[in-house]
Amino acid sequence: MTPPLCHALMSGGRTGRRVMMFRKLLTALLVMVSINAAHAAPQWLSLPPTPTLPKAAQSGFAPVNGIKVWYAVFGRGEPVLLLHGGLANANYWGHQVRALQRRNQVIVMESRGHGRSSRNQEPYGYDLMASDVVGLLDHLKIRKAAIVGWSDGAIIGLDIAMKHPERVTKLFAFAANSDPSGVADIASSDVFNAYIARAGEEYKRLSPTPTEYKSFVAEITKMWESQPKWTASDLAAIKVPTWIVDGDHDEAIKRENTEFMAANIPGAGLLIQPEVSHFSFLQDPEQFNDDVLRFLGRRGERAGAAAK
Repeated sequence: MTPPLCHALMSGGRTGRRVMMFRKLLTALLVMVSINAAHAAPQWLSLPPTPTLPKAAQSGFAPVNGIKVWYAVFGRGEPVLLLHGGLANANYWGHQVRALQRRNQVIVMESRGHGRSSRNQEPYGYDLMASDVVGLLDHLKIRKAAIVGWSDGAIIGLDIAMKHPERVTKLFAFAANSDPSGVADIASSDVFNAYIARAGEEYKRLSPTPTEYKSFVAEITKMWESQPKWTASDLAAIKVPTWIVDGDHDEAIKRENTEFMAANIPGAGLLIQPEVSHFSFLQDPEQFNDDVLRFLGRRGERAGAAAK
């Protein structure tokens, strides 16, 4: 065997061994990736980033009940009002605004003391915040609107449906409770603790009183501990078309309370969204948006681009 041929065969052998080793390493890596994927935290244990709102057709501050309520309006069509949860701000609705503004006039607002809105010395209460919503609709000259509410926003929507039914066409109430006893202990929830911390940072950036988050949380907590207190007969007064909705892994709302509300609101639908928690609209915005669109009568329309 000539030296060049011997060298070529030896090099080929080393190359073959390297290829085999590389294949084994690649196989091992693929197995590890598969194992990690199988053991990755499910989406209901995630808190995706707060989205941004698209460019508004109109925004500003409305003088309502002695405070300034921040709002923004998007798109054209039948009005839909989105009401955020406690401690949050209107930015949390970014995915939903993008999905709904294609065919609807979408209004977002920030509850008193939340986000960019101011507050006065009146204690927080759902009746008061419901009257703020009605005041904003008056300011915008909107006679009635469909309401999509999350958590405190859903409770405010239910309050409006009870006391100002002439202002509501439909109500999609996600993660509401009818009584403080319907709220679970969230102290040990990593997701909820992360949300509270994030909301604090957002409060500092947006609020006209950026250093008062601690006292703000304390005041809101007083409301949560005592309100709402609705009975079956209170809920029976709701006559507007209503869906009571929640995630199957909600950290904060007890399932029996969700079912109680749906059972006592005449003609209400009950929807439990799979594989999501109190933050469904962030964790699976396509699913959440599809459900809202279906509720509003947009059957078959997909909302997959909403999160883009």
